[in-house]
Amino acid sequence: MYLTASYYPTFCPTIARLALVATLLAVPGSPLAAQARAATVALTSLSPELEKARAALDKYRDPVLAVHDGYFSTVGCIEYPEGGREGTMQYAPGGMGVHFLNLQLIGPAMDPAKPQVLIYEPDGNKLRLVAAEWFVPVDASAPSPPAIFGKQLEGPMEGHHPLMPTGLHHYDLHVWLWKDNPAGIFSPTNPALKCPKGAYSFAEPAPKRVQHQAH
Repeated sequence: MYLTASYYPTFCPTIARLALVATLLAVPGSPLAAQARAATVALTSLSPELEKARAALDKYRDPVLAVHDGYFSTVGCIEYPEGGREGTMQYAPGGMGVHFLNLQLIGPAMDPAKPQVLIYEPDGNKLRLVAAEWFVPVDASAPSPPAIFGKQLEGPMEGHHPLMPTGLHHYDLHVWLWKDNPAGIFSPTNPALKCPKGAYSFAEPAPKRVQHQAH
């Protein structure tokens, strides 16, 4: 969903925080043309609704096309080697990958063909599309948690430091449409995903849970 002028008074704090993140985003180097034609990793059987969503998003196997359509890379590869603990989101130990965020899609509506985030796994000099994420800031949500694919988004939680302001409280739902996930297709983390060693890989603690405050 694209934000219209009528949303800005309500979402200004959220948009301002997201815009700050966006200014720090950078586009990774162009991948080989073969990336767009890479074979799909064998997946657990998907529901018809998830199959339809994956088909609609398959074009974003090419991350350059994702950037063209408004998704911008947060550069860092994120993993949670220790998983969740008391007071945090209960993540299984594993990775998330590199997030590409589309600010134009931030809002309360959930569209299976328009996730707010695409997630890529570094693989040598390539980025492989592995998951999509539906993301709603608390400021933009209804009193009850948003839902899609018959699942409530997880949260609310703090922002994922250091690539997101901690104060950006939000809900999210990860869906592993292109990579098998031993922890489950809707698990936030994937034990089979590992970030490469380097300056732009971040081993983070799981984000803290927060209360949904009326707005």
